[in-house]
Amino acid sequence: MAGEITETGELYSPYVGLVYMFNLIVGTGALTMPKAFASAGWLVSLFLLVFLGFMSFVTTTFVVEAMAAANAQLRWKRMENHQEDDDSSSAASDSDSRVQDSYERAEQRPILSVQRRGSPNLFEITDRVEMGQMASMFFSKVGVNLFYFCIIIYLYGDLAIYAAAVPFSLMQVSCSATGNDSCGVEADTKHNDTDLCWGPLRRGDVYRVYLAVFTLLLGPFTFFDVQKTKYLQILTSLMRWVAFAIMIVLALVRIGRGRGEGHPPLADLSGVRNLFGVCVYSFMCQHSLPSLLTPVSSKRHLTRLVLLDYVLILAFYGLLSFTAIFSFRGDSLLDMYTLNFASCDIVSVAAVRFFLGLFPVFTISTNFPIIAVTLRNNWKTLFHREGGTYPWVVDRVVFPTITLVPPVLVAFCTHDLESLVGITGAYAGTGIQYVIPAFLVYLCRKDTQLALGPRAANKHRSPFHHTFWVGFVLLWAFSCFFFVTANIILSETKI
Repeated sequence: MAGEITETGELYSPYVGLVYMFNLIVGTGALTMPKAFASAGWLVSLFLLVFLGFMSFVTTTFVVEAMAAANAQLRWKRMENHQEDDDSSSAASDSDSRVQDSYERAEQRPILSVQRRGSPNLFEITDRVEMGQMASMFFSKVGVNLFYFCIIIYLYGDLAIYAAAVPFSLMQVSCSATGNDSCGVEADTKHNDTDLCWGPLRRGDVYRVYLAVFTLLLGPFTFFDVQKTKYLQILTSLMRWVAFAIMIVLALVRIGRGRGEGHPPLADLSGVRNLFGVCVYSFMCQHSLPSLLTPVSSKRHLTRLVLLDYVLILAFYGLLSFTAIFSFRGDSLLDMYTLNFASCDIVSVAAVRFFLGLFPVFTISTNFPIIAVTLRNNWKTLFHREGGTYPWVVDRVVFPTITLVPPVLVAFCTHDLESLVGITGAYAGTGIQYVIPAFLVYLCRKDTQLALGPRAANKHRSPFHHTFWVGFVLLWAFSCFFFVTANIILSETKI
């Protein structure tokens, strides 16, 4: 997320890029979606899921267009610098060689005026220009600061969700395994944090013990540099898809045998607030698109590739959520859907029960240090001044500490995952998924026209290139912001 141009990395085929994008979008948010579906009603949930998926696709095409425009401007500046170097070197030679050299350059190098009218390669996405660098290119200083503020708030929410999800899963599995029900989580029983778990220890105490252990084990990585390896990514992706496949198959078998207990309502507006945040969070990918799409070897049909990905993701989310809400009663669905399968009544094989119950622990634990380091680096970039360096204490102690402490404190106060995901998606997620891409594409179009001329044709231009779509996305984003805020205030003041 650092605000600079980074190396493209090893190229891969468009279909590998499709898989990577699928894996990026489908993450923790999908595990909280079934409960949000049950709370809002299946018809409202289906409509909102499809509509938010469409809006996410629109803003994804905005980011792709901005990536192409950023590449074009960088390439144009390199060409101008190259021309200046050639002109200064030719001025030192005699007139005959100057005429000869300029003739050869005219034959070998594209004419700049032609490039200005739109060379087919000018908008090729070859440099990986991260979102922070695009913000620096197209936004004002205030806009850049707001961009980093939004990214930082979102990453704090991400870390808080991760810091709560792992101890919560461990607490649910271990307390159920040591209680009267040794088979696992009893979905029909509503537990409170004051219920006993281990001897005199209450469930809330055990959750905080696990949170402390989680922080002590993974927190120190925030003070160092850590990078996700290719093999770790393959392992976590494999575990994720095995877990999702098992849950979908088990839910379908349960429904097919007539044991489905779910009777979700058509609509319940009281659950829309959390559903909106969960869906926005579950379609989040815009901040990682430069790293994901730049290495794609052939970008000829990039928009179609992204559209196909969104269609597959919509189908997957729908399948996972609908099998869940018709298989389990709405009041028995847990914040982390995997925990509904940690019961003997659902899964008779102990190994499968514990795998599903502890699945979030394995996958989230590998992502937590990476997100923490990303957040720490964004703090550094936000306060960085040209030519300045940070003192060792600030660089190695202060920034990692302000990165780690706030999300752990939030997780210490609550483990309501549905609300954490909903609030993170509804506020910071709205900024990253809607507001930033809309302003980015609007300003990059203006800058491109000024720098390259009105006839410069962006080959990766969004299908939604009319200014109406920019206004519509911004209107939708601000409407959602006010709706969610009003809903929270009304819910809190309700007697």
